[in-house]
Amino acid sequence: MSKQKKPQANGGTIALNKRAKHEYFVEQRFEAGISLAGWEVKSLRAGKAQLVDSYVLLKDGEAYLFGAHITPLQTASTHVIADPIRTRKLLLHTKELDKIISGVEQKGYSCVAMALYWKKHLVKCEIALVKGKKEYDKRETEKNRDWDREKQRLVRESNR
Repeated sequence: MSKQKKPQANGGTIALNKRAKHEYFVEQRFEAGISLAGWEVKSLRAGKAQLVDSYVLLKDGEAYLFGAHITPLQTASTHVIADPIRTRKLLLHTKELDKIISGVEQKGYSCVAMALYWKKHLVKCEIALVKGKKEYDKRETEKNRDWDREKQRLVRESNR
């Protein structure tokens, strides 16, 4: 008898950084592995992660995830001191790191964590090279989103 796979309710997504989509124009996306401790993996399986104020710090030719908050579980091991906002190393290929470093050195660009998700049994972090939006850009985005919603509503009503 074969094992039945449990379908994941949210498609493997652990945490999204919705604020980043509102604050920045996304130029280029990268998939990075992330170095985690055992208690962090258990917390991620329970969905206890936030990426709201996180960003990617580039130092000595390596990338680090800074400001991501992974809440420790109450049932985590008692002999481990859990730091929920510790800096975590991101695992990238050298070519990808070079692209990110050259992009960040350009004026106005920065690197932000967009999402944490499961890929098979591994935790991956989607990071993006982004450029900041001005206030009028944010209003324009909201206006377009509202108009798209209104168009869908009109089409749906006309089909009745």
